[in-house]
Amino acid sequence: MKPDDSRLLDERKGRLDARLAPSGQAERAEPMLAGAVSGYEVSGKVTALSCGGIGLVHQMVRSIGLAEAIDGEVHVFKRHFPYHESDHVLNLAYNIMAGGTCIEDLELLRANEGYLDALGAQRIPDPTTAGDFLRRFGEPEIQGLQRAIHATQRRVWKRLSSKERELALIDVDGTIAPTDGECKEGMDLSYKGEWGYAPLLVSLANTHEPLFVVNRPGNAVSHSGAGPYMDAAVDQVLAGGFRRARLRGDTDFSLTRNFDRWSERGVQFVFGIDAHPTFVDLASRTCESAYRKLKRPAKWQVKTERRARPENVKERIVQERGYKNLVLEEEHIAELPYQPSKSKRDYRMIVLRKTIRVMQGQLHLEDEVRYLFYVTNVPLQELSAADVVFEANARCHQEKLIEQLKNGVRAMRMPSDSLLSNGAWLVIASLAWSMKAWLSITLPRGKDARELRRMEFRRFLNSVMLVPCQVVKGSRRLVLRILTWTRWAGVLLDGMAFFRTRCPI
Repeated sequence: MKPDDSRLLDERKGRLDARLAPSGQAERAEPMLAGAVSGYEVSGKVTALSCGGIGLVHQMVRSIGLAEAIDGEVHVFKRHFPYHESDHVLNLAYNIMAGGTCIEDLELLRANEGYLDALGAQRIPDPTTAGDFLRRFGEPEIQGLQRAIHATQRRVWKRLSSKERELALIDVDGTIAPTDGECKEGMDLSYKGEWGYAPLLVSLANTHEPLFVVNRPGNAVSHSGAGPYMDAAVDQVLAGGFRRARLRGDTDFSLTRNFDRWSERGVQFVFGIDAHPTFVDLASRTCESAYRKLKRPAKWQVKTERRARPENVKERIVQERGYKNLVLEEEHIAELPYQPSKSKRDYRMIVLRKTIRVMQGQLHLEDEVRYLFYVTNVPLQELSAADVVFEANARCHQEKLIEQLKNGVRAMRMPSDSLLSNGAWLVIASLAWSMKAWLSITLPRGKDARELRRMEFRRFLNSVMLVPCQVVKGSRRLVLRILTWTRWAGVLLDGMAFFRTRCPI
């Protein structure tokens, strides 16, 4: 950051602190919101844009070679008149990162001269052209786009520390993407009775980014076609510099026919497994001495003084109205050997026994016992039985990623009219989330970079992307001048200088 930039930011911060200081409060005879603008004027030469963070993102994209990778792998057009494939892909992804919620918002960006100048573009595709681009995608083009993203991921992962690349945690799950459309090819009725699609998500928990997002008909079961993508995800992380890989998934993904092959390859796994009556009978007949109490770690550590817990209103209403209430009493775990019928060796099966107190009002009806089962090939020296349970529970963080793809990035709105075109949209929209993750990896390491990785997408937009900037054009350069103070202004200034002066990859 230049000294002048730092001084100006400090001055803006000082003025803002003075306005918001508690000492400046006084009793007023009139409401605080009393002012009004005198009117509007049209600027003749000065242009601006609300999404000033797009300049940093575009500079990062150029630095890591994403556009070149897309043009090298995706071949949709015979002639580039005037757009290349990378223009379309980045145009759709940037629309999301500029705060757009649908393809139609591209029309607003097309009419923003400052936005076009910031990208160095004469023009960008309109919504109709962007929709036509999605409809041109077939399976080879989607696979090519995935390869381009994966090649870029591997380059970005080189910025991770050696410790961060020790073990890749690969999570896999399916979800439902409902749609109100009636003529979308490939849509079907899900088990929940909703019309739509059933995407498969394979993600890397270390960096919170998708590895594969695959569109499937709405009636597809959760694990349908997941095996090859799980194998491909392992190949991707190992090629990207991770030393080991561990697969995690719920009961639908305990694909026992693959256990021996994964183990021989050195791939670890932790899966839930269905509570088959045979397993339940075996667990209930297991000697009590084999069980030991499970102690879960605290959800957070109190750094100051423990505060009194407020009244549990929900619990009180359940008791007052006499609803049946299930209260977890205690948990016990045991470990048993398990050899699937499709395997040639034993694996570790962890039994989690939950004792549940069944209440109705103040009346204790009975104690109910439920069993959950987990299977793993991770050695006892690396993960104890309790750690296996915690590792399986940690996979639930992928639900947060799914929620962000649905409601933050809006990758599962399914705006096109076919299974494959909506599959292409899934990959491109998910790329916007990956760019946020790549920023957190490629920027100089520090507290701000780590915070970027944990941010929800809406907060990322409001904090980093939607920073108002004036577009200043000179004879040989174009500068985005930040117009307001934000604690992330320093990240924009330092990040731009970092990507321009040296290639981080």
